[in-house]
Amino acid sequence: MVRLLFAGTPEPAVPSLRVLLASRHEVVAVLTRADAPAGRGRRVVPNPVRLAAEEAGIPVLTERPRGEEFLARLRELDVDAAPVVAYGHLLRPDVLAIPRLGWVNLHFSVLPAWRGAAPVQHAVLAGDEVTGATTFLLDEGMDTGPVLGTATETIRPRDTSGDLLGRLATSGADLLVATLDALEDGTLAPQPQPADGASLAPKVTTDDARVRWDDPALAVDRRVRAVTPAPGAWTTLPPTSGPDAAPGARLGIGPVTPRPDVTDLAPGQVRAGKKEVLVGTATHAVALGQVQPVGKKPMAAADWARGARGLFTGDADLRLGQDAR
Repeated sequence: MVRLLFAGTPEPAVPSLRVLLASRHEVVAVLTRADAPAGRGRRVVPNPVRLAAEEAGIPVLTERPRGEEFLARLRELDVDAAPVVAYGHLLRPDVLAIPRLGWVNLHFSVLPAWRGAAPVQHAVLAGDEVTGATTFLLDEGMDTGPVLGTATETIRPRDTSGDLLGRLATSGADLLVATLDALEDGTLAPQPQPADGASLAPKVTTDDARVRWDDPALAVDRRVRAVTPAPGAWTTLPPTSGPDAAPGARLGIGPVTPRPDVTDLAPGQVRAGKKEVLVGTATHAVALGQVQPVGKKPMAAADWARGARGLFTGDADLRLGQDAR
């Protein structure tokens, strides 16, 4: 049995915590980020890992991992290893040095590909066919430590980042437990990451999630799926005198369906029919799925088009995303 301090914060870290709680190892405490405002009302709510830990009766630490007070607390816990899944804080060398088996990070890519905060989103955006999960020992670099284990996962043609991350969170949890088992048994030796093949996956911003209709349809499709569910793809509505949309108002965009048979629409140009709404790209059109006008719930694109009276009048050349950025 290995004594563990689990470090994690968001929902994808919860499967790992739960699998560890059911394993032969002992989770003596959970380290997570402090509660923060969330949602439209900006209410302060406990994060998913904290909720799961409290449900299991595990002590929760929320202080930043710095200073002598935290070091003393970590030494007092006397843990053998510290598994980490999307914790969200950098760790200093003196903190990294305390657990005898190290801080074992679960990262959702096959390192050295997609080092950084958003590996799943960047894998979908890049059109990768395969990704996976890696366990490795944290060091002072950005996801540069020696590798302990890997698992691969096929990226399906219609996967959103949310779909893919959900599967990786489950398979990665099993990989994390297997890694800790092998470390305890002494059957696993860390291996340096390959020198070639490194790529970076920085945090995806709201501007990154804006749909570029002058991209090819394949790229539009990948971008929308990559930022679903967060931060969420969006475009802007054109100037209109109608009552239903202010000029330049944002429109949230859910996953789209490429339509290679429709090639007569210019980038951003919209054609609204009774059952579907098509938008042109640099190559061929895509069919919108769900959209979300500002202040409203997501709805089918055809329902939105029927209700947006000020936009769809006559044969007007309606184009999305044409305002100045």
